Amino acid sequence: MRAYLTAAGAALLLVLTGAVPAVADEGADQSFTIEDPRVTESSGLAASRLHPGVYWTHNDSEDGPYLYAVDSRTGKTVATLTLRGVGEPRDVEAVSVGPDGNLYVGDIGDNLDGSWDHVWIYRLPEPKRLRDATVRATQFDVTYADGARDAEAMMVHPRTGRVYIASKNEDGGGLYEGPARLSTGGTNVFRRVGEVPWVTDGAFSPDGRHLVLRSYFSARRYAFEDGRLGDDDRVDAPFQGQAESVTYTADGSALMFGSEGTGSGVVRVDTEGGGGGGTPPSGKPGDGSTAGTGPAGGGEDGRKGSATLGAAVVAAAVVGALVLGRRRRAG
Repeated sequence: MRAYLTAAGAALLLVLTGAVPAVADEGADQSFTIEDPRVTESSGLAASRLHPGVYWTHNDSEDGPYLYAVDSRTGKTVATLTLRGVGEPRDVEAVSVGPDGNLYVGDIGDNLDGSWDHVWIYRLPEPKRLRDATVRATQFDVTYADGARDAEAMMVHPRTGRVYIASKNEDGGGLYEGPARLSTGGTNVFRRVGEVPWVTDGAFSPDGRHLVLRSYFSARRYAFEDGRLGDDDRVDAPFQGQAESVTYTADGSALMFGSEGTGSGVVRVDTEGGGGGGTPPSGKPGDGSTAGTGPAGGGEDGRKGSATLGAAVVAAAVVGALVLGRRRRAG
């Protein structure tokens, strides 16, 4: 009996320490509503690579240097990040996750279509723990080789880590490619490499082979190879009052379309074939954060229940196997 108690204790230890991975949560990555009353102009959306079912978003202009982590299971904000080390944001329009484990934020909007001689990209590590925090970010100055312009879509390629921006113009925009590596030592010049329609956001598939660009009323998917656009086709997109954002789920099985407004909805649309190559290999993202003073995030609480349940099942299985083995030996 002592042996079984020891085994049961070991299994229980797995439960308490979280050493057993959580079982899959079928409630994640489905359509949801952003419940946070602070998020009134959700202008960008990116699926977390560290926290399944969690999506990063931000407000448009006049909010401040904040990112919000929203759990798709509940629609509730589970962490608020305050960016430190950057200037006052002007018009934040996009967020993306790179293969280096960093979050990239595009302060690239220019409603006067050329009034700013430069725009900014902020880079910060995606935190390992979901909690309210102040995070040091790196700021990059960005210009366009053919002059200033408005833009709302910024995408980081999930394989190469190169940043792309799609400009926004009623007569059609352009796809701009950044340098192989962003630099803080000078201006990062983005060069036009393709033609695109009116764009409010975009996202690469997890395998990097496709680029989806959305507008207010439609979305198109482009083949993407060697940094250039290929053939394109129409993607089913929901009708939303202020269609502003799009991202792939982390596994590439669906696209998530977001909109602006208080209590805005995020709508899931399955992709053809049910996947986009899966989650790409990532680097080693760091925490890089210090505890903040904002509202409590409670980021991990929403997943503790399923993790504990899965671990408890494993614990029961361990004890059951030991008992069965002893009975067989006794027989």
